[in-house]
Amino acid sequence: MSDLEALREAARTAYVFTLPLIEIATTRGRGLAVGSPMNTFGHMRNLADHTARKVTTPNNDTFYSTAQVDLSAGPVTLTLPPSGERYLSVQFMDAYSNTFALLGTRTTGGEGGTYTLVGPGEAAEPGPRVLRSPTRHVWVLARILVTGPEDAPAAKAVQTGLSMQGPSVPDPGAFASRGADWKAYLASAAELMRLNPPLATDGQVLRRMAPLGLEAFDPDRFTPAEAEAIAEGLEAGRRFGRASAGLTGPNFIDGWSYPDARLGNFGQNYALRAAVAVGGLAALPPEEAMYMRAEGDLPRALFDGGRAWRLHFPADRRIPVDSFWSLSLYEATEDGQFFFTRNDLNRFAIGDRTPGLAYNPDGSLDLWIGAVSPGAERESNWLPAPEGPFALFMRAYLPRPELLDGRWRLPPVELA
Repeated sequence: MSDLEALREAARTAYVFTLPLIEIATTRGRGLAVGSPMNTFGHMRNLADHTARKVTTPNNDTFYSTAQVDLSAGPVTLTLPPSGERYLSVQFMDAYSNTFALLGTRTTGGEGGTYTLVGPGEAAEPGPRVLRSPTRHVWVLARILVTGPEDAPAAKAVQTGLSMQGPSVPDPGAFASRGADWKAYLASAAELMRLNPPLATDGQVLRRMAPLGLEAFDPDRFTPAEAEAIAEGLEAGRRFGRASAGLTGPNFIDGWSYPDARLGNFGQNYALRAAVAVGGLAALPPEEAMYMRAEGDLPRALFDGGRAWRLHFPADRRIPVDSFWSLSLYEATEDGQFFFTRNDLNRFAIGDRTPGLAYNPDGSLDLWIGAVSPGAERESNWLPAPEGPFALFMRAYLPRPELLDGRWRLPPVELA
């Protein structure tokens, strides 16, 4: 491999490896811009709708609470409220988007308590309520179920009980976005890696990135030919991100793709990690929630909004979950992200908690999807779509073993 080829490959590898760092830093910057300081929770008191554009693929089922944490000044403590039967999850992600801890209904049984979050070099007595982060920066994201409009005050009361106490730390500053030129992107990536050193198990990929000199990055040391090779490599990484963006992968089974078992805990699967950073940042691990994407009739697995669609569940084929399920509809951006789209019903998802959801006399269930109403008698089961392309994602919270291991599969979405 020539020196230019090595630089090209190093830049492509660096883009894929560092993309989660960049995406989380971008998300952190948006939060700080709206007044959520570091080491404190910001509470989102409304369900996400078509105006929610901070994080790709939001849900319309839960209130979110979010905290961006910097552990360099010492530990922070987190108070978890008792949630009883209400679904609650508090997800702890390191700077590379790996979920290293998850508190809530599945793991703590709805009980409240106080937990201590410590950094990678912090001295702390181990214990069941001590959580150690692999990186200095942590993103904590809580989801609190809202069963319907009348339930919002009770859900907010639980949300108010979620709090964080920790040392005051400065704003980490702004970092380049994933679309920045190679100099700005790699300078930001290098700084984020300095603040959040990779693990020893990343040694092999770091050696492939070595020609860039990210440990002391100096873009001015490269010749014009070398700079061109780096720019080409970075663009190759971007193309990969756009092509691979999504929660699952290209393999569909009976019209649905299913999450990789490593979702949320990526290990050395940097390609999956990068794809999720673009198409499903902060996705929960499968044992907490399964995200399935339906295969449409258009490129990129999108659906044609000019046609009418139906999802039919036989009476004996209910989705096996211990919490709840919902089907969400999104418009897709050119760079592979997904956001809700405006509609007259203000309905962005439909699921087992949807008011008025009607089952057929034989116990089966039909969901109707399209830009045109399926008729007054079916509107309670209608998920409105735009006239243009759209994507469908099914969420299943606290999936049962038969869904996790593939014994149960979703029926295909069919033309109505």
